[in-house]
Amino acid sequence: MADKIKPGLLPLEPGSLDLSKALPYIIDELPLGIIVMDCERRALFLNRGMEALTGFDRKEASTIACRHITRGDFCLGKCPVLSMSHGTGMMCVEGNIVNRERQKIPVRVTFAPIMDSQGNLTGFFETFEDIRTLGVLAGKKSGAYTFGQLVGRSPQMEQIYRFLPMIAQSSSSVLLTGETGTGKDLVAEAIHQESSRAKGHFIKVNCGALPATLLESELFGHQKGAFTGAVENKPGRFRLAHNGTLFLAEIGDLPLPLQVKLLTFLDDRIVHPLGSTKGFLCDVRVIAATHRNLEQMVREGTFREDLLFRLNVVRMQIPPLRERRDDVQLLLDHFLQTFVTRFKKPTKGFSADALRILLSYHYPGNVRELKNIVEYASNVCQQNQILAEHLPAYLTNPIPQEQTPVRSAFTGGTSPVAHPEENGEKPDRAALERKIIIDAILKTREEKKEETGWPAIERKMIVDAIVQTQGRLSRAASVLGWSRSKLYRKIHQYRIET
Repeated sequence: MADKIKPGLLPLEPGSLDLSKALPYIIDELPLGIIVMDCERRALFLNRGMEALTGFDRKEASTIACRHITRGDFCLGKCPVLSMSHGTGMMCVEGNIVNRERQKIPVRVTFAPIMDSQGNLTGFFETFEDIRTLGVLAGKKSGAYTFGQLVGRSPQMEQIYRFLPMIAQSSSSVLLTGETGTGKDLVAEAIHQESSRAKGHFIKVNCGALPATLLESELFGHQKGAFTGAVENKPGRFRLAHNGTLFLAEIGDLPLPLQVKLLTFLDDRIVHPLGSTKGFLCDVRVIAATHRNLEQMVREGTFREDLLFRLNVVRMQIPPLRERRDDVQLLLDHFLQTFVTRFKKPTKGFSADALRILLSYHYPGNVRELKNIVEYASNVCQQNQILAEHLPAYLTNPIPQEQTPVRSAFTGGTSPVAHPEENGEKPDRAALERKIIIDAILKTREEKKEETGWPAIERKMIVDAIVQTQGRLSRAASVLGWSRSKLYRKIHQYRIET
């Protein structure tokens, strides 16, 4: 049966080709992002490539101004398509767009006018080519201590650099393990960019950020009428990643029913959207990542053993930063240069005291925590050097490990017990949440009396918990008494930088 299923099958009459009906489907199969606009530069059509590139669904993007979809730096001045109304023809520029996940993507954009038979302007046509691959190649030539967006010169990183090109050439499933903040997503993207699938899309899905009821539709898609609210067909992330790579972050948070469906796909490579009686072949490489101990989860019955075997074809352990101390100085300089350029600051480096503190810190949040520390210091510092006083307070005034009191971001007070579950005690979730709510209400009233609504209070609750746990989201969710997926949804809802 599988050999009868063809990817991208067009619903046309046998033996006929109606170009007007087939054209949208043909455009969907092109490995480029495409937008068709009217004369007012409002989007009329997005192809599947553009959906994957920007994160916008074609229905919700309909009639929205192009600049709000692409958010490109070439949109800040005069729009390139404005000159086309005078018959200047095709134009090509390079720049950056920002997708819905707030990722900056370098692209090559081609603009062209659409004319009617009388030569009158009726709209515009734009194609977007993802040129991140070119950046990866340039990165290889520019530095001996980088691979794509990965930075490091320790023996552990050099081993990863040697291993990545080999596994990139196959289509085998990859399982990335390691602590949170070690850069598993960057390793996954480096594998994609180094592979023959680099021209295809790299689609990332965080399995812990969506509830189970939405995750199945997000991954596998659905047909119109499959459930209440399904008013049109929706391609899933597997379909968007066709001929590319699908990165499943936090695979340990995938619900058991979806584990079965993922295992079925890995066996036969056929995707069955919700409500559909037909499947389609999907050529996708799956890369999964987790910070959890999947073997322990198998013993506990929360993760399927057969799925672990299926994902565990190629396994890579990403080392924590404490095991690659040689990279700390290199990472500090790398991120400082990045943020100084972005913020247009005069900062040239770190003072001796600041560097001593940064090099001696153990970084439980790994590279993500180091990056956040440098970003914080770059924002605060207005001088030529980052001093010790520009570093976060918990670095210059360390808290004793055995007591672990927590300073509140709102009241300035401390909580005597930050993580009672670490001592084998069951935390009183309700009491913790009540305390955080009260602290947030009091501080909100002190700072800005008009912002005492629940959204402002809840946002401060989340920020307080993240500050308490030094950016470790698993612990922050535990402090709030929430699941990780609920915390991720709230962070996305309130646009909190983590």
